[in-house]
Amino acid sequence: MKKGFMVTVIMGLSLTSLAQTKPAIAIKPVAKTGAPLTKPKLALTYTAAQSLKTTKDSASYALGYRIAQSLKGQGLQDVNFELFKKGMAAGTIAKTDIPDSLLDVCIKNYQDKMSQEKIAINRAAGKAFLEENAKKPDVVKMTNGMQYLVLTAGADTVHPTLKSKVKCHYHGTLLDGSIFDSSVQRGEPITFPLNGVIKGWQDAVQLMTVGAKWRLFIPSELAYGERSAGPMIGPGSTLIFEVELLGIE
Repeated sequence: MKKGFMVTVIMGLSLTSLAQTKPAIAIKPVAKTGAPLTKPKLALTYTAAQSLKTTKDSASYALGYRIAQSLKGQGLQDVNFELFKKGMAAGTIAKTDIPDSLLDVCIKNYQDKMSQEKIAINRAAGKAFLEENAKKPDVVKMTNGMQYLVLTAGADTVHPTLKSKVKCHYHGTLLDGSIFDSSVQRGEPITFPLNGVIKGWQDAVQLMTVGAKWRLFIPSELAYGERSAGPMIGPGSTLIFEVELLGIE
């Protein structure tokens, strides 16, 4: 599968990457008023632009925005911003009320707490979905908890094994229909060793023959478990794939 689909998310802020990322808010020259300026004055197209009078102001706003984006990407947006600001202020003078050796521990403990809450939510949603999905006609429930629907039957009789390399087209979505990866959209099937992908794929593709196209409903324990994968797949997520087996090597 595509690299972007297989990797797990690396947690942590990077001020370097924040500084190098293109601004999310467009800037435009302010109309000339009063005395001429020696340099063009920039203002953010934002309702509070009037308060951003200097490059320091706009940079401060932009840094705050980027840090908030990064926190949100890690599921840490629900913070106490009053204490967050105090921590920022303490960090600029290298003085903190919490011992430096415990700062990362505090962050990790909160990350773990938020992750466990997200896992519980995603697992509950997956469980409810699979229970309802199993009631639909033609949906097959496997003993490992995965479900599938045959969209097209294969014409061949040979099945791949875990040692096989297979050529597939696939289209992966979350329960809400959001697409997280799709060789179909890229217009390029992929070839990969079957033993190198998630367990749900391994179990299902071994049952398929060339020409078959199935829709797979994969519970989290047969996908990425309690890990995130890429920017969209959260921990504990149930995944849906349409997989077409094009060839066996």
